[in-house]
Amino acid sequence: MLNFLPAPLIGLVAFLLLALNSLFWVPVLLLLALLKLVLPLHSVHLRLDPLLVRIAEAWIACNSGWMALTQRAQWDVQGVAGLDRRGWYLVNCNHQSWADILVLQHLLTRRIPLLKFFLKQQLIWVPIMGLAWWALDFPFMRRHSEEVLKLHPELRALDQEATRLACKKFSLIPTSVMNFCEGTRFTRVKHERQQSPYRHLLRPKAGGIALALNVMGDKFHAILDVTIVYPDGAPDFWAFLCGRMRCVCVRVQSLPVPQDLATADYANDPAVREAFQEWIQQIWRAKDAQIEVLLQAPGSRTRS
Repeated sequence: MLNFLPAPLIGLVAFLLLALNSLFWVPVLLLLALLKLVLPLHSVHLRLDPLLVRIAEAWIACNSGWMALTQRAQWDVQGVAGLDRRGWYLVNCNHQSWADILVLQHLLTRRIPLLKFFLKQQLIWVPIMGLAWWALDFPFMRRHSEEVLKLHPELRALDQEATRLACKKFSLIPTSVMNFCEGTRFTRVKHERQQSPYRHLLRPKAGGIALALNVMGDKFHAILDVTIVYPDGAPDFWAFLCGRMRCVCVRVQSLPVPQDLATADYANDPAVREAFQEWIQQIWRAKDAQIEVLLQAPGSRTRS
């Protein structure tokens, strides 16, 4: 542990370890991804995809290593026992911080299959990481506002087709499809702008999770509803690297796949869309109440 060092120095060490870890593993990922490109055979992909997953898991394990070296947070975690890394999961989580991804990977990697995130199209241009996400078949989505979709409804079909193609790839080997229903990180400004009915959450969007269920509903063993809470406030990138995340609370609940909704026509049936919205809002109301309980727990802001 490097707790004796000043926070800025811890942040510098953590950043260098994060960068070096990425620079080591990304070229290996890209080499195998290029093999997939030049040998576009189903049998080749079936052999290379598990190898790519193992490399990604080693990369994540190294991230967990430098986190253990530089972080002093207390981890309050429930619900991760009994998960199956050979199954398929749809993982749904609230989104507060850049640190959410590292927290989820640290806790769930090798407990369930590798998390595959739906990413904004612009993120493919992130140095190093964009190439790694591409190599791991993370789907890049062009997200459009409701105002744009009303003017250009054909864009909705393009987004749906991109999601469908990605999910078909995910059905080949055990995969965990990761979805942040809020679509963006929580801030008070966004909360007020949305006039969100939830105290600690933004309004959830059902489209991504609905399409994933439509395409892979028969594959998913369960839906993992994950709630992340930072009692001392969600850390930004630099604060996390500096070891200023004092406590993180994570609750994981396994929910059954709603087969009636998974087989329904979300894209074309307004009644189905309404049912999906009500289903996800029920989950969100329970999540909002759970966050309130975790924040009000005795000592939740004084753990170290």
